Amino acid sequence: MDSLWIETTKDRKPLNVLEKDEKTEICVIGAGLFGLTTAYYLSKEGKKVIVIEKGKIGEKVSGNTTGKITSQHGLFYNHLISDFGEEYAKKYLEANEEAINSIKQIIKQENIHCELAEKNSYVYTTKQEEAIEIEKEVQAVNKLGKDAKFVNKIDLPFKIEGAIEFKGQAQFHPRKYMYGLCESILKENKIYEYTTALDIKKNGENYNVITDKGIITAKYVVIATHYPIKNLPGLYFTKMYQSTSYVVAIKTNQKLPQDMYINVKEPFYSFRTAEYNGEHILLICGSDHKTGEPIENNCKYEELEKKAKELYPDAQVLFKWNTRDCISLDKVPYIGEFSNIMKNVYVGTGFKKWGMAFSNVAANIVKDEILGKENLYKNIFTATRVEPIKNRWEEKNMIKESVNSILLNKFKVETEGIENIKNDNGAIIKINGENIGIYKDIEGKVYAVKPNCTHLGCLLSWNNLDKTWDCPCHGSRFDYKGINIYEPAIKNLEIKNIYNNEK
Repeated sequence: MDSLWIETTKDRKPLNVLEKDEKTEICVIGAGLFGLTTAYYLSKEGKKVIVIEKGKIGEKVSGNTTGKITSQHGLFYNHLISDFGEEYAKKYLEANEEAINSIKQIIKQENIHCELAEKNSYVYTTKQEEAIEIEKEVQAVNKLGKDAKFVNKIDLPFKIEGAIEFKGQAQFHPRKYMYGLCESILKENKIYEYTTALDIKKNGENYNVITDKGIITAKYVVIATHYPIKNLPGLYFTKMYQSTSYVVAIKTNQKLPQDMYINVKEPFYSFRTAEYNGEHILLICGSDHKTGEPIENNCKYEELEKKAKELYPDAQVLFKWNTRDCISLDKVPYIGEFSNIMKNVYVGTGFKKWGMAFSNVAANIVKDEILGKENLYKNIFTATRVEPIKNRWEEKNMIKESVNSILLNKFKVETEGIENIKNDNGAIIKINGENIGIYKDIEGKVYAVKPNCTHLGCLLSWNNLDKTWDCPCHGSRFDYKGINIYEPAIKNLEIKNIYNNEK
């Protein structure tokens, strides 16, 4: 199930693959929005950059977003003021507002045709008790210097109790934007597709980025892989998890809303329009859950389709897709130095579903770090921060889940015997005392893998919606053949010959 953004850019020719060892000043690992924006800015500064991507440009997280460019991240600013102080919250807001303007400037300067449209953004509620929270958020945002308003009517087909309005926000086609960045980068520098980074190792004053196609030697390395692929010394797996969201794109003859919307609390529903075949369509996003949690076959899309039919009875579903987002435990991204003991290696992650603006914030911070310039916002997003984590209960639960999955659940059996697994389904069974992950395709052909994540060994769960093995600890994903799809894991699953095992 390809996203609207990927489906409408399939005519793009693939880029080159790394064929030999190379040397450069800066190696960017990952060609999503953060990686490409960083490479774009550094290229404009005359730096020599190589970008590598394990698949195709923007086919993972960045190509499966909703494409909202906004500084409105739910009801968040009152929380920031309460937990971190007014000055901190003001910088967070200003960083994202500047990012919106920077993206608009890049699009204009590079003449990128990516369906950019300025929009208002709203967080709304249909519940009277939540309207009080919105009023507090309006006061908080106004205190920070942005003109936010409380409104009691928006352009959605139902009554609300209130909403906060942010003007001057935007939306675009993220993959067309990424290809526009690529065209600029490729004028002076290199981008390699289908080139997977396996490790980063110190080499004197430089680093060797070891890939499956060769070694790239660079003074600076930017880890832009959504979830960092290197565990040590950063330890990001102890302070971040992944969340999965779903999107349906619908066509309707009814009047569509003009702006961007999301409600206050779960279950979340997010709305924005887009263009397809010369018509306006509507994207509805929601049904969030922690990546790796077992779900019923098609229930998440069914939830969104039901919502679409409630609001627009003639709704026709054109596209369905889902994506993952990294969430830090204090809900603030990690941007900057990867580790205090690994100088000249940088990271941007934990964008918590607002990666369109944050990818630009992160690119500017990392660019300034490499150029030796002071960045006004770097200290509020410090990736190596060790201040007491506000959400200690969430940290405790995440660590407990990881330990349980690695140690306690290693004997878990979901069904007894291959014969009990239905066609086009998967499960974990035990053969000769060993856990085996089994998938039967629609014709009954069996695919068997070792169902332990190649990141840290967590027991995987079968996702029958996407036909993937998903990690409940840190969000890695593998297809039914065991091929790695999403980080932090980078290695494929071990293939098992169950017939030899049974002899």
